[in-house]
Amino acid sequence: MSSSQPQQVSDNGTTAAGRSGPPEPPTTIPEPDGKTSEPDGKTSEPEPTRELTDPFVAFGPEPERVPTRLRRAARAVGRRLTHEWTLAGAAAVVLAVVMTWPTLRYPLYTIPQDIWDPTLQAWQMAWSGHILLTDPTQLWQSNTFYPEPWSFAFSDTLLGYAPAGMIGEGPVAAVLRYNIVFVLAHALAALGGYALIRQLGAGRTAAAVGGAAYAYTPWLLAQAGHLHIVSNGGIPLALAMLARGHGWSLRYGYRPQRRSIGWALGGWLTAAWQISLGFGIGLPFIYVLAVICLVSLVMYVVRRTWFWPQRKPFGAVLLLADLAGGALFAAVGVLLALPYFRVAELHPNAARTIDDLENYSPPVSGFFTAPRESWVWGTLHAEARATLPWHPEMTLLPGFVLYALALAGLIFSIWTLRQRLLLLGGVLLSGALAMGTEFFGGTYTYGLLFEYLPGWDGIRTPGRMMLWATLLLAILAAGAVAAVVHRVGDIARERVTERPGVLLRLATLLPLSLVLIEGINATPHPVVPEQPQIMRVDDGPILVLPSSQSLDQHVMLWSTTRFQPVVNGGSGFTPRRLAEVREIVQAFPDPASVSYLRELGVRTVVIRRDEVLGTPWQTSVDLPVDGLGITRADIGDTVVYRL
Repeated sequence: MSSSQPQQVSDNGTTAAGRSGPPEPPTTIPEPDGKTSEPDGKTSEPEPTRELTDPFVAFGPEPERVPTRLRRAARAVGRRLTHEWTLAGAAAVVLAVVMTWPTLRYPLYTIPQDIWDPTLQAWQMAWSGHILLTDPTQLWQSNTFYPEPWSFAFSDTLLGYAPAGMIGEGPVAAVLRYNIVFVLAHALAALGGYALIRQLGAGRTAAAVGGAAYAYTPWLLAQAGHLHIVSNGGIPLALAMLARGHGWSLRYGYRPQRRSIGWALGGWLTAAWQISLGFGIGLPFIYVLAVICLVSLVMYVVRRTWFWPQRKPFGAVLLLADLAGGALFAAVGVLLALPYFRVAELHPNAARTIDDLENYSPPVSGFFTAPRESWVWGTLHAEARATLPWHPEMTLLPGFVLYALALAGLIFSIWTLRQRLLLLGGVLLSGALAMGTEFFGGTYTYGLLFEYLPGWDGIRTPGRMMLWATLLLAILAAGAVAAVVHRVGDIARERVTERPGVLLRLATLLPLSLVLIEGINATPHPVVPEQPQIMRVDDGPILVLPSSQSLDQHVMLWSTTRFQPVVNGGSGFTPRRLAEVREIVQAFPDPASVSYLRELGVRTVVIRRDEVLGTPWQTSVDLPVDGLGITRADIGDTVVYRL
């Protein structure tokens, strides 16, 4: 700027050109009329007053407007909808619908795998919802197995699904409810596995692979008719929430700043809900959680005392939360166990024996054999299954893809070598337990648990311990996938162009695709038998013939319209009185059987014509009842006798 040009001066003495110092004298001469004269004598009009501010402010961004309440709410909703856990939950549900298809194709009429145990479990959800709304004190005194007490405790109850059982009534609603819960159980298993592996320190891709491998492992396809086994998602989810609440991850260790009382309490509540679904997989979960708590306590004390340079706090509030949550978890377990102990006293024949255990113990070949419900391996493994004494509980293949990924995870992984060896040890231990008596007679493995630990003598199917081996294999596999993803990310960042990086990242989804392909099901979905008309109107007590372990499960489902007392019932064992009833009524209708049933309290006997072929009632169903003091009527495809 030339010295002849005027310069603006700020109040602190700084010139517009950025120089500081005393103000220079003006180069113009003021005139009385407001005009100014230049040094050469010329006059000029006065210039408009200019604010002494930064001239570049006109080019700055417009100040952010204060958002309205509606805009703030919309932003909050948007953040929730795009949050990782919202997207993960939605993806888990969509994936479950696809992977369990055609469960929801005809959800009112068909049911997964077979029409036996699933119809029993559909009744269980309906009964718990119905009785909790009408008379909760009679929860364990169900309408089936009349007149046996504590009959709801004859098998795993799925009590945690009681809220779903409060919606709708009748067999059609029960079947629809079962199918929806069946799909959602798979979604929860995938989401729970994802959450646990994320909490342990793996990335999204690795967690997705691990969650899918856990939820859609081939061996679980054989358990499609056992909702209490498929409903295992609360296990990894509870472990993830507890780890999050205590600020711990496998990769980063204990970080006190990440503790959360809410997550810890949520973990205990989720664990309590999981065991309310049944002790089939709930009992091992109780013991595993107890061992985790004990080991965690010992490790914390040891590290705080001798290894940590600075003591990391635990917190009195978190300790109180753990005590309260643990007490609630234990109380739920005890309250649910008491009816089963009562049943064991009343029915000694319900106890499992070592012989039962031997009948269901799978050999080593079971770990490499897929069930017939596997779309990929079912047909190919038919000969291998034929060598197994009871293949539905002995085909334990977790997936060859999972085996390969877990093996890779032993070689390269984000987990440390010590952690990988511990995971491998857990896999081998749970595998040995899953073999039952096939592992050196089970003397030092499952046999010890069966003989000495409370509750284990009620579990005759050791192969279901494969659930824990699958979870640990999924964690090992996730470590390998995470390591590959990290390496791919490093390579992609070194590329000049972006496209090769995108292709490399897409390649990391290959393990997920292979895991899902191996988990595709070929599960049959038979049509559920239609409810006889008499079951909709008769108040009972009713006996439906023929009666057997399997056929009685249909009767249980049919009773969900009125929940009238029925003598029929199917569970893991047959009460002696029901066995006696089945024996005596072989000659029905005759004076002896009619008298016996009247003394028992039975008022109506129903014979199904579609099931009498090859039974004693094939000919007697059409005989007259004169002189017996009962009436006979044909109603639909049934013959109804009023006693």
